[in-house]
Amino acid sequence: MRFVLASASPARLNVLRAAGIEPTVVVSGVDEDAVAASLTDPSPAELVAALALAKAEAVADEVTDPDAVVVGCDSMLWAGGELVGKPGEAEVARKRWTQLAGGTGELLTGHAVLRLEAGRRTRQAAGTQSTTVRFADPTPAELDAYVATGEPLNVAGGFTLDGLGGWFVEGIDGDPSSVIGISLPLTRRLLAEVGVSVVNLWRS
Repeated sequence: MRFVLASASPARLNVLRAAGIEPTVVVSGVDEDAVAASLTDPSPAELVAALALAKAEAVADEVTDPDAVVVGCDSMLWAGGELVGKPGEAEVARKRWTQLAGGTGELLTGHAVLRLEAGRRTRQAAGTQSTTVRFADPTPAELDAYVATGEPLNVAGGFTLDGLGGWFVEGIDGDPSSVIGISLPLTRRLLAEVGVSVVNLWRS
């Protein structure tokens, strides 16, 4: 059975590889803003789950393997009453870190799993994992250096747990794999919902 990861995230790929799975990576190209605009007043959890499902569905249409599971993910940070994604620009990342420093945020990761059998989509499951992140208070010089690396510009919430950003995270309450990008416990449960045991996907 083919495990298809509908994400360009190297962090998600690394989590899966370390956990015994060698996925096929297919990037969805979904217009996230358009998906969000199509929803009527979604909760943060509903939004990330809908984005994950949209990515999985887009990739499922391209998969030629007759027997496969397609997994889509989307992460955003809920902090200060606002749901934020990737900063994109240095000044946005710096401002966001100034707001987060010394505080907490909820990292929400939406997951969607689609089961393909005989080339047809037969089952699907979706869910969201929430993990509390406790941020350090970096000095201005540390923050400037971190933003200058470019790392926080293209990751949800403007930080990583498994990269340079890990120096500025005091701790988490919840699932660390979810903060990196894909929750292994939730993905295992969703795979089971579509009739797939994760142990059968491990590299032999």
